[in-house]
Formats: sequence, structure tokens, C-alpha cells
Amino acid sequence: MVAAQKQKEKSLVIVESPAKSKTIKKILGDSYQIEASFGHIRDLPKNDLGFDVNNGFEPSFVVIPEKKKVVTSLNQLSKKADKIYIASDPDREGEAIAWHVRQVLNVPDEKICRIEFNEITPKAVKYAVEHPRDIDMDRVKAQQTRQILDKLVGYKLSPILWKKMGNYSLSAGRVQSVALRMICEREDEIEAFVPQEYWSVSADLAKNGEKFTAELSKIKDKPVEKTIANEEQVNKIVEDLKISDYEVSKVTQRETKRKPTAPFITSTLQRAASSKLGYGVSKTMQIAQKLYEGIELDSGAVGLITYMRTDSTRVSDDARDMAKAFITENYGEKYYPETPNVYVKGKQNVQDAHEAIRPSYPERTPESIKQYLTPEQYKLYKLIWEKFMSSQMANATVANKAVEITAGDYTLRVSTSKITFDGFLKLYDDSDEEEKEKSKMPDLKKGDKLECKKVNPKQHFTQPPPRYTEASLVKALEEYGIGRPSTYASIITKIQTKNYVEKQDKALAPTLLGRTVSKQLVEQFKEIMDYKFTAGMETKLDKIADKKLVWNKVLKDFYDGFIPTVDEAMKDTSRVVIDTKVVCPNCGKPMVLRSSRFGTQFLGCSGYPECKTAMSLNALEDGYTEPKEPQVAEEKCEKCNSDMVIKNGPYGKYLECTNCKNRKRIVKTTGVKCPKCGKELVERKSRYGKIFYGCSGYPDCNFVVWNEPTGNICPECKSLLVKKVLKKGTFEACSNKECKYAVKLEEPQDEV
Repeated sequence: MVAAQKQKEKSLVIVESPAKSKTIKKILGDSYQIEASFGHIRDLPKNDLGFDVNNGFEPSFVVIPEKKKVVTSLNQLSKKADKIYIASDPDREGEAIAWHVRQVLNVPDEKICRIEFNEITPKAVKYAVEHPRDIDMDRVKAQQTRQILDKLVGYKLSPILWKKMGNYSLSAGRVQSVALRMICEREDEIEAFVPQEYWSVSADLAKNGEKFTAELSKIKDKPVEKTIANEEQVNKIVEDLKISDYEVSKVTQRETKRKPTAPFITSTLQRAASSKLGYGVSKTMQIAQKLYEGIELDSGAVGLITYMRTDSTRVSDDARDMAKAFITENYGEKYYPETPNVYVKGKQNVQDAHEAIRPSYPERTPESIKQYLTPEQYKLYKLIWEKFMSSQMANATVANKAVEITAGDYTLRVSTSKITFDGFLKLYDDSDEEEKEKSKMPDLKKGDKLECKKVNPKQHFTQPPPRYTEASLVKALEEYGIGRPSTYASIITKIQTKNYVEKQDKALAPTLLGRTVSKQLVEQFKEIMDYKFTAGMETKLDKIADKKLVWNKVLKDFYDGFIPTVDEAMKDTSRVVIDTKVVCPNCGKPMVLRSSRFGTQFLGCSGYPECKTAMSLNALEDGYTEPKEPQVAEEKCEKCNSDMVIKNGPYGKYLECTNCKNRKRIVKTTGVKCPKCGKELVERKSRYGKIFYGCSGYPDCNFVVWNEPTGNICPECKSLLVKKVLKKGTFEACSNKECKYAVKLEEPQDEV
């Protein structure tokens, strides 16, 4: 009888991801059955808009074909359950998923309730179960409005691109196209940039034999930064400094406080993981998702971090108290501030729906659970743990000393800084390496006479703005108020998979196709492609969630202005031909960008079908500016011993026999031996176009590295060394991911 009663009272908890099931099951016990919806279960239909414009934009959602079995299973389980808790993620998208789940369950509404938690801990989960609520339809409507807007823009704009460019693999999107515009406009800035020459001057000085370097900062009390324009000017300064007497004219000492920065939100986590760990946006979010859903420890599955899609820096009272207890116990009272640190996010469009990203259990230090984590999980968890704990710690104290040195009409400057109390820096320092590197100098006092050992002029040129990286693009999108934390990864992935953007040394460079698509959209849809318009739409979505705007009124206002522009664009029957500066090596006509039916881009002759010449995109860099005879290769045909010529095809350069037309791939060798079998490593290209280096003995030997091998061996682990281009320069680094060996390669010095 008791067993039957327990069976009757068994509740069903529906989560988004099955990865959460073990963690939540451990918390709630056997009286709860945990099942997953595997994300979204319904969507707007693929082949039409899926909403009725004449009926208040009422949507018609359909069950995703792949989820029909999931829906059937959830219905069977729901009928047996006494209570159903829908525990999808704590954001608007999760709220919409909860509503869709409720819509497909054939049980009375009173059996169903919504729960949410920001972290998968016993306290948070049990509190949520004890305090269920109704589904927030305002949040659902806000998410639904976003979904309809995105479908409307993509559904109407993409056919215009197909018509104009004859490529049915193209697509446009309300947010992705604005992100593409940002990348293209940055490329325009880079190309239009005209470098300006300027010089800097430093002097190697000494006091009692102790050497240091000071930088020229003023001439006749006027700042000189980037004002020394040419070699003639710098030579006069150098000659003057060589014959001048050097004396310390001013010594300034002051103590400053360095405050810790806020714990991570989605965008700052993505940026930090990129700069410190080298992780892409998608990879960072995948690892964070696993840490949030639960990791198997000795005690069972445990959620290690709070929800990782957030734009709020808020920290709960419980988390603050736990951090205080850990800091004071492990580092001492002086490492905790007199009053707790509070961070206010000044960015526009902050939802503040839940907390900042932080460890669920501060006492679970990275080292204490390292054995249970993969290397990548450990690194990201350590980053999150240290960032949060440091954000709750006391300020650091820094002693700064600045010295001005007079040499005739010239003033030189040198400064040092010394940390007198490390405070939060004990755990985390987010300052740039350049910021940390301060000149060393002896104990200088006003009136000290100094000896000049050498004057060092150095030529520079102003640099264009850098291309966006994934991390800096996320920062820019956030600053403009475009998109949401949950959308950043998918936006960046989409513009790359569509071949609008490609990665070059970790930077995002627009392709010729991407620039043409962006140009077309900006010309014809200025309002939709406008940064402020896109950010303003995010504000409207927020207001819908806050009951300040009516969702279908927002849609109608957008639709009434959008559709006439679309109709006008569809009347334009002209086609866009993407010309290049490359000319056909056979007939001399311009080569144009084309796409295969599979979306692969290549260059084809504009004289097609009379001339069927095709080349890979590498020809853009090779600079075919005039017709030329194919180059005869040193290698002879292996079949008939005739001459082979070098040709450029859709997939790169190849050799073709002048007699029997036998073709052969050109292999670019590295001169480096494979550490596995001794054969030579050669350059290869993946099916996604990424260059890598593999053994020429493939498939018998499958050794590969993703960076160019140098041929040297790591002195620490004996693995192959490779060349890596990072933000801080070019390094010779170990190809073994577990080895940290890296040495910065010397860069050529500028000379006068």
C-alpha cells in the first residue's frame, strides 16, 4: 500500500538537456523522474512564414520532426505523473521552451508548473521545487517576437540575394547580417588606412654603473608622442642628446589602489577564454554548458558553475557570504574588503535575469577537482573560479614612482611600479602584459647626475585598426547592444559556415562573397542593417517582457515599414556579378566569383560557357593580372614522360601533362621529418579550407599538427615545435597541448 502511494506521488521534472538529469536526480531523489526535451520541441514551419499577418501575427508552431518521439515519450510519462515541473533554462528562450512543452502535453494545466534555478545545487533546486510558478507569458511573447522577426527577415531577404547573385546557398539574418557589416566595414578601414611615419627616442642611462632606459617625453615642455615625423628631425634630436648633460629634475611617488573587476558575464568570459586560453566562442560555451549541467565527482554528478548565458554582474547574498568565508579562512581577513564589492553594469539592454557566472561551490577549488575534469574543463573552471573569487577580494596597493630627467631642451621619463599589497591579484590579474612591464631603474633622487651610454632612435608607422577576432566582435556587439548572450556563438558560427567570413591568424576576415552580400544588403536595406536600429529592437523586446509594449504591435510596425522595401528590391531584375582583378590565363577575360551547388566558392571565367577556365580562390593572392602561358614544371609525367605544366583549378594548383592530360596534385613540402615515422611533413588542406601539416606517409602514418612545424624539438617534452602567431607576437611553441613551452621569436629591429 505504501509502495503504491509512493508510486502515485512520483513527480516528473522536464529539463532541456539529458546531461542535467543525473545532477538533478541526485538532489531530488527517487520520488522524482527526470526527463529531457532535448532543447526545442516546436518551431515555425520551414517552408513558409508560419504566422498570420492578418490575424495579429498569430504563429502556427509545429513539432520538429526529429522530436516527435520525444513528445510521445513525455506524454506517456506525464499521464503517470502526479505533478509535472518544467525546468528549462532560466532565460527567455528557456521560458519559451517551457511553454511549448506545456502545449504538447495532453494533461490538465493544473498538473503542470514552471520552475527555474540559476545553479544546479541542492539549495537552488529544492527551493525552485518548493516555489513553482506559472509560465511567464510576457517573456514567452518577447522570445516569440524575436523568433518571428528573425524568420521574417531571413525569409524575405534571402530570396533577394538568390535572385541578385544566383547563389541559393546565401542567407541573410536580422543580427548576423549586421555582424557581417561590422567585419566588412573594419576591412574597409584597414584598406583605406594610410600609414604615417613617426619616431621615438630612448636613452640608455646609468647612475653609479647601474643602467636603465628612459623615453623621450617632451621637447621644450611640449609632449612628443608621435610628433617626430621623419629621420631628419630625429637625427638632430639624437645629436643634441649625445652631447647633453643629464640630471634628475623631478621625482613623483604615489600610492594607488587597483580595484578588482566584476565577475564574468557571457561576453567577458568569451573574451577572457579567447585571450588567455585560445578558445573560440563556441568552444567556450560548450565547455561552460557541461560545467553548469554537472560533472561526475566521487559524490556523484555536481553542477560546478551558475548559468553561463547572462549579462548581469549581480552576485547573490549566499554566494557573497560563501566567498567571504573562503577568502578569510584561506587568505586572511586583510584580503576581504571592509564592505563587499558591488558591481553595476553600465551597458545598455541588461536584462539582469540572473547572476554573474560564478562557481556554485567556492570551496571546490580547481585543484581539488582537477582529477575529474578534462584539461579544457579544468582550465575554464579555473578561469571562472579565480575571476569570481578575486572579484570579492580587497583592492591591491601599488607604489608608483615616476622620474623626469632633463637634458637641455629635452625631458625624458622613466617609471616603475611595485605591488606593496597584492590583494585580489593573488588570484587573478586581467591587465595586459605590456601594462605589467615597467622599466627598472636605480634609486633616483632629484639633482642626481646621470651618464648617457647610448641614444636609441626607432622608426614606427601608425597601424590600421585590427581585424575583429571572435572575442573583440563579441565585445563590439555587446557595446552596440546587438544580440544577446545566447546568440553570440551562433552568430559567429553562421557567418563562417556561410563562407562570408574566414579566420586568418585567429582574426575574422570577410571573403569577397561576404563583402558583396553585405554591400547589397546595406544598399537596399539601410534601416535593418543599421546598428542603432538593431539595438533598438533589442530594447523593444525587453519592453515586451516587462509588459511595456504589445508584441504584435511591435511586429506590425516593423512589417509595415519592411515589406515595401522588400517589394521594391524584388522589382530590380539586375544581377550582381562579383568581379575580381584576376584575369583568365587562357582568354584574358575577367574572372568572377562563383559558387558550386554545394556552396564551394571558386573563380570562373566571365566568358563561360565559351571558356570554362576555373581557379581556386588562391588565385586572388597569386595575382593573375594578365594572360600567361602555363609554367612548365621540373617534374615529368609519370605515364608518358612528357612535360607537366602548373595549372590553377577550383581546388588549388595542380600539374597537368601536356600530352596525355594526366593530372597530379602539387604537394608543398616543409623540409621537416615526421617524428612518428621519419617521412616528410607536407602542407594539406582540410575539407573546410583550413591549412594543416600531415605526414606524407598517410594513411599508414596519421601524424598531423595544425601549425607550421619549425623542425626543432621541445627541450621539455621532446615533441615537435611549431610556429604560433598570437596577440603578443610570433612564438616557437610545443605542439603538445599539455606542454607550456613557448619562446617568442626575434623580430627584425628597425634601423635609422
